[in-house]
Amino acid sequence: MQTRRRIAEISLFLITLIVAILFFFPIFYNLMSAFKSNAEIMRDAVAFPKTLYLDSFKYLLTETEFPRAILNSLILTGVSIVAQVLIIPMAGYAIERRNVRWTRFIFVYFLAGMMIPFQAYMIPLFKELRMLGLYGNLAGPIFIYVAGAVGFGCLLYTSFVKGIPREIEEAAEIDGCSRYGIFWKIVFPLLGPVTASMVVLNGLGIWNDFLMPMLVLPSGEAKTMVVEIYRYIGEFSSRWDMIFAGTAMSVMPVLIVFISLQKYFVKGIASGATKG
Repeated sequence: MQTRRRIAEISLFLITLIVAILFFFPIFYNLMSAFKSNAEIMRDAVAFPKTLYLDSFKYLLTETEFPRAILNSLILTGVSIVAQVLIIPMAGYAIERRNVRWTRFIFVYFLAGMMIPFQAYMIPLFKELRMLGLYGNLAGPIFIYVAGAVGFGCLLYTSFVKGIPREIEEAAEIDGCSRYGIFWKIVFPLLGPVTASMVVLNGLGIWNDFLMPMLVLPSGEAKTMVVEIYRYIGEFSSRWDMIFAGTAMSVMPVLIVFISLQKYFVKGIASGATKG
């Protein structure tokens, strides 16, 4: 029995190690190649850099629109996430606590929107943005990112709110706390783990999104980091030094945020799986 358990533990460890290497290697390879010249990358793609080649970073930050693209990515991600955190938890809380027919209908309506792929309504959405004057500026994709996150966000929050005792809210209401006060002062702090999960998941999706900025933001101007990196991919040749340097600058903030929120992210996923 002990032998079988030991074999199972070793097998699980080896599988976990292989999966971790498969996930880590692309990041390691990208960071390693970011400090190599284009000629060095083409000559030996898997070798370690002989010297720290920083000209690619210098060129991107001083001679191109990449700094503007970094700012656009920060604005898109930051404003979208803040708006989602302000709106979606209240929607999920209202749907769960106001458990009447019309709230159930709204909840199902939100979930139904998750089943329709973005590509199916991409062209009508593009025309609507032009009609509303939101094409060509950052407000357009921000509205879309917030609206697109409502379905999944409400699904997370409603399942989590079910586990919060109503007696806590009733006691606060007896003490004279308003409904908004009950939510922001009592309920919302308890939603920290699921909020961290939503911030990480949606933040990564917005930061790495290619299609939306490419579609909505005007051509010929700085868009986002991902779109700017794409400009260095040519039909017959590509500037791999610029691509790896730009990707490294795009990946580092994501790694820092994910490592910082990892504890809350895992806690939110685990808690959400056991709620309801």
